[in-house]
Amino acid sequence: MKKKSDKEKDLEALKKDFEKAQNIFVTGFEKLTVQQDFELRKTIRGAGGNYKVIKNNLAEKASQGTPVESLMSNLAGMTSLAYTAKDPVALAKALTTYAKANPSFTFKSGLVEGRVIDVKSIQQLAALPSREEILAKVLFLIQASAQRLVTVINGVGRNLAVVVDQGVKEGKFSQ
Repeated sequence: MKKKSDKEKDLEALKKDFEKAQNIFVTGFEKLTVQQDFELRKTIRGAGGNYKVIKNNLAEKASQGTPVESLMSNLAGMTSLAYTAKDPVALAKALTTYAKANPSFTFKSGLVEGRVIDVKSIQQLAALPSREEILAKVLFLIQASAQRLVTVINGVGRNLAVVVDQGVKEGKFSQ
């Protein structure tokens, strides 16, 4: 059994995590084997997130006065948290993929950039392209416009050169 001082340290550590994390997914994990739990933790680390199994009353106490307070009230059953301060889409994709392969892993709710979301919204978030894909598309669009501009500018010079060349061949420019 933990000492009261250890429990207070755990409470403070969890409160700090709640204050730092902008994206939290509250999940249930009943009947996961040790191997499945290991794979889940590996998947979450690969997506840039952290994972903790928590007690419901500890989560409720630690969340008081933080943006996740409404998310942590009235938790029931076995609860765990997957959270990140980075890309929520990558973590949502990783968790959704894992949940499809392991039906005993379920979503309860989530918090994305300060907004509480439900299970359906988590699945919609997972369907979005990743941050890198969006940046690549934006970069392509910017580059495509610049390429078109260069092509148009080169076209004017090329057309002028053709007209001058034809004029010289036809003898329209005499010396």
